[in-house]
Amino acid sequence: MAVRSGELLFVKSVKDGIPNRDPLNDSDARRLFDEEDGRISLSDVSIKRDVRDYVLARYPDGGDGTRHIYVREARSADGKLLGRKALAEQVLGISPGEARAELPRKAFDVRAFGVVYSVRDVSFHLTGPVQFAWAHSLHPVESRYVQGTVVMASEDDRGKEQGTIWTTYIVPFAVFAMHGIINATLAKETGLSSEDVDLVLEGLWKGTRFRQARGRGIQEPLFLLHVEYQDPFFRIGDLDRLVRLEPGREAWLQPSRPTSVAEVSLDVQVLGQRLLEFQDRIARVRYWLNPAFQLQGDAALRELGGEPQPAM
Repeated sequence: MAVRSGELLFVKSVKDGIPNRDPLNDSDARRLFDEEDGRISLSDVSIKRDVRDYVLARYPDGGDGTRHIYVREARSADGKLLGRKALAEQVLGISPGEARAELPRKAFDVRAFGVVYSVRDVSFHLTGPVQFAWAHSLHPVESRYVQGTVVMASEDDRGKEQGTIWTTYIVPFAVFAMHGIINATLAKETGLSSEDVDLVLEGLWKGTRFRQARGRGIQEPLFLLHVEYQDPFFRIGDLDRLVRLEPGREAWLQPSRPTSVAEVSLDVQVLGQRLLEFQDRIARVRYWLNPAFQLQGDAALRELGGEPQPAM
């Protein structure tokens, strides 16, 4: 089935971590703060990395040969990082002359997110039909300065009595919303299939849980909405601005601010009403909901046929 143009809304939580960071850089948590309203953001690069890493883990050999991941870290036998040309040749078996035709056919992430390929005598770029905006927290977020000790010392010094001390900033608890789009015209150019779209959604949900590191904290997918349109050139836009987290802003500025998913809920009433206004343009609405997370005002979503999908 051909891919329809559509939009995504993805909501996830982060607890006791820095979700978009270099773990060696203890200033990242504060650098991402919006000075005006106290919210923080996650880059689209981080979101795509979650999807890529999940698909790479699920299909390490490319599945049926079409689900390889091209944008990845890979090294040669002597430990050197592979570049664009070597990655295509050594990992996917594609020569530069074949890259324009074979990369989108063999690599899932090229069909979904596009690619820039440039080596000697061969260069091209494909714009990805799936694009994510930055994810923004739905409330002001506090950061907390913490420190700990690694049991091993950084140097082999028998005179040392304790390991290396590390320090960093973490986010105790935050909920983020991200808007995404799917372009049917670009999907035809890259060969993105409806099965690929389903894998993108699966990667968003399961990839959020899959990428684990102490610095990232505990991340949970909470809500994922996929809207498909009859008109390939129609878009409502900015779906993340149509939802509201409860309790609201004032509660997050208090010392007793929420600290877990059980203490918050998502009000989707305005979102549902906006979708109803354009229901003659909509082909399908579906959504996934974490059982630990509560929705408010989802009657319109259900009226549009958006019953919660089985858990991924």
